[in-house]
Amino acid sequence: MAGVKTLTVELGERSYPIHIGRGLLERADLYRPRIRGRQVLVVTNTTVAPLYLERVRNALEAEHEVESLVLPDGEEYKNLETLETIFDALLELRFNRRCTLAALGGGVVGDITGFAAACFLRGVDFVQLPTTLLAQVDSSVGGKTGINHPRGKNMIGAFHQPRLVIADTDTLNTLDDRQLAAGVAEVIKYGLIRDAAFFEWLEDHVEALLARDPEALAHAIEVSCRTKAAIVAEDEREAGTRALLNLGHTFGHAIETGMGYGNWLHGEAVAAGMVLAARLSERLGWLDAAGVERIVRLLQRARLPTEPPGEMGVEDFLSLMAVDKKVVDSGLRLVLLRRIGEAVLTQDFTPEQLTATLSEALAAA
Repeated sequence: MAGVKTLTVELGERSYPIHIGRGLLERADLYRPRIRGRQVLVVTNTTVAPLYLERVRNALEAEHEVESLVLPDGEEYKNLETLETIFDALLELRFNRRCTLAALGGGVVGDITGFAAACFLRGVDFVQLPTTLLAQVDSSVGGKTGINHPRGKNMIGAFHQPRLVIADTDTLNTLDDRQLAAGVAEVIKYGLIRDAAFFEWLEDHVEALLARDPEALAHAIEVSCRTKAAIVAEDEREAGTRALLNLGHTFGHAIETGMGYGNWLHGEAVAAGMVLAARLSERLGWLDAAGVERIVRLLQRARLPTEPPGEMGVEDFLSLMAVDKKVVDSGLRLVLLRRIGEAVLTQDFTPEQLTATLSEALAAA
């Protein structure tokens, strides 16, 4: 299709396309093959609705019965109460098993709408219409859905793959600078875990991303989505390889929970978490000091935090990390770096090494 770059998440009969390009939210031809029933509920939030809801409705209304639900905006609303709001709407509207939920917004909207779709009538279709860079390169792809709990981020959820992802890069023009930078953190992650050449490209183009250069953004989104699609196809339910996508996330989720949801953006917390992972990797003798410095410098150029919040202590981190989803019977596992472009999921560190890394970082903060 003209002006559209299409990738596919290969999952057999549950495979689905990721369309990347400009002006795609209004393209009825992209929705038509992937929406099976008549009823569509577009779930969005108070920030996104005035900008893009009407465009999506216009694209869908020719062939579907379209309703909408506007949620409050913010990570602090990614909870059971908001989830029930979606269920209330679906039941009041008498939506049936062939309905589709359309998640129009960032990662919070995508995660909670996907989880509602996974649960309603034991599972209905949904599509992802991500409007933030972070959602376009990461959370909209792969079928992880869920909500937060006061004791841990994303601890309640389900794997439920979307039928379609439309990444309309025009939506990034209305994204504020802080949210854009938060998305760049996840883009950098892909270079760190699997693609050293992409990391080098980011070192040359990070300012272009922050300046919203269309070609640079399209390339970064395509490479990120291609990497994630390949990993999800290889390991859909995170039995092994997919866990590498969580580089920095165990530390980052502790920051988000410890500081109160919404005070640190997800990408900001992941950025600080990736530096902690890099420093622990260096302590283990894997990543060299020059590699750590390259990571810190790139994140700083991306206007992202590289130190954890000084308000938190070592025990805060350790207690919150103990409830991370990657904890197994034998204890905490972390994604660390052998080198830039090669990540591993490992338990090959001692409590003392982890504590020393956190202590040094928090002292510097």
